[in-house]
Amino acid sequence: MRLTPATAALLASAVLGGVAATPPSAHAQTGPSVARAAWIKSCSSGHGSGPCGHWRLILRNGRTITVPDAAATKVDARGRRTTDTGVFAVSGDGRTMLYERASDHRLIVRRVAGGPATELPRSLAPKGTGSITAQLSPDGDRVLVDHGDESGRVPTRVFTVATGRTTELPGLDLPLGFSADGDEVLAQRTAGDNTTALVAHRLDGTSTRRTPPQVVAGAATTTLAADGRTVAAFIWGDAEKKKRPRLRLYDLQTGELSKGVDLALDPARTPYSAHWTADGKLTALVTTDGEGSAAVVRVLTADPGTGALKQRDTYTIGKSRHAFYAAGETA
Repeated sequence: MRLTPATAALLASAVLGGVAATPPSAHAQTGPSVARAAWIKSCSSGHGSGPCGHWRLILRNGRTITVPDAAATKVDARGRRTTDTGVFAVSGDGRTMLYERASDHRLIVRRVAGGPATELPRSLAPKGTGSITAQLSPDGDRVLVDHGDESGRVPTRVFTVATGRTTELPGLDLPLGFSADGDEVLAQRTAGDNTTALVAHRLDGTSTRRTPPQVVAGAATTTLAADGRTVAAFIWGDAEKKKRPRLRLYDLQTGELSKGVDLALDPARTPYSAHWTADGKLTALVTTDGEGSAAVVRVLTADPGTGALKQRDTYTIGKSRHAFYAAGETA
């Protein structure tokens, strides 16, 4: 997620599941209702700036639509509104969204193209949404809810929409995201000796754990392939030393670490989020989102063997935004 203060609304919108839709511009592309990203604008108050208004979805067909029943902010255990941005996520394929409903703050899953909403069990967020973060699997069929409980007493839960099954993962582990096929969750575990392990939790209750080299543990972002063992680690660039960001692969089963390749990116533009696609492609997100300016998001496909990058998409989110989530971005 990217947070920036802002002052004025910019993008035109249409209502999803609401009253009416604003026609797309004459120059808009045609295509299915697949989302690139979700964003919410910022408003100023006596307490500073905060999220306000409706969440908006930027679609790949050139349109922008609103989600009028999605909450702008979270609520605490007593049901009181907080100033934190409401739960929202878009699946990696852009076809499914997750949000907390404004009327009762229940977690909701629904298709971007419309249709009935699926209410998730209250047990996933029994004490409000104030402390939780939530993620969608790449195809939107699974939801991960983490309670941010540093004591580890409250487990992380993974809910499968199609079956209604809930799987619990250790609360002490910090979830980093789903694998490409959604069958595993990559997590980070800090040991008492200040080492950091990576754990691939399978939803059958088994897992693979290994302590990686520091270059992987300290990476800007990591993501797990569909095989449940291959981790792509995007290494920070260094603007002062003019070192480009790098990409390395790490095998959770064998501990093997690839030599790594430089990425053709500005040293200050390290990918901030990444995910493998179901067909084995590695996608990385790069953004320029300075305070008071529009955010330009680039969606890149990275070749782990050569470091070659191919731009799949690019779009702009106006300076009025308070927060935004790209499709497939983890919280």
